[in-house]
Amino acid sequence: MHQNSTRLAAAAIGLAVLAAASVALAQGAPPVRIRGDIEKIDGNTVVVKTREGKQETVKLADNVRVMAFVPAKLADIKPNSYIGVTADPQPDGSQRAIAIHIFTEAQRGVGEGHRPWDLRPGTTMTNAAVETTVAGVDGQTITVKYKAGDREGQQKVIVPSSATIVAYAAGEKSELKPGAHIIIFGATREPDGTLQTPAISVGRGIAPPM
Repeated sequence: MHQNSTRLAAAAIGLAVLAAASVALAQGAPPVRIRGDIEKIDGNTVVVKTREGKQETVKLADNVRVMAFVPAKLADIKPNSYIGVTADPQPDGSQRAIAIHIFTEAQRGVGEGHRPWDLRPGTTMTNAAVETTVAGVDGQTITVKYKAGDREGQQKVIVPSSATIVAYAAGEKSELKPGAHIIIFGATREPDGTLQTPAISVGRGIAPPM
């Protein structure tokens, strides 16, 4: 029963994030990604100090979906695992992982593809299924495959020992408290300058590394 609830929650947050992004794009405004620490929370209103040092007021949906990121290990990444890779592109076309997050099975296909990312200048994000994983001189080498429209793509990912690895887990609203490290993937900016989001992810013992 608990496993089913976890899968349903994971699926719901994936759909919610995609829905938020779709709504924002339909309104002509790109979805807003927020990383930072909660400074205070009052009901469904959260004040976040972003990594840039700015204060953002975020209004959570009444039925906000909360997911957690928990520490994981390289051994948790297996063939066919669906993962997200935050990376620095290398001159040979490979991706050197900065962080990897492991999706739940119910989240398979969420955000699938390879794209620029804003962790820092020049970084990328690849959401894809693991094809192979082998030990290499520079670290573990993972080959991932994804679908991009009607085409398939592939990336070679080098995972150095410095890469941070986390996994998704079901979260609770009670985890949203001052000092908590959070990331919001698809908030929408309101006319009054505040943000709204149907979903939020919180680091459990770790800051979301992506």
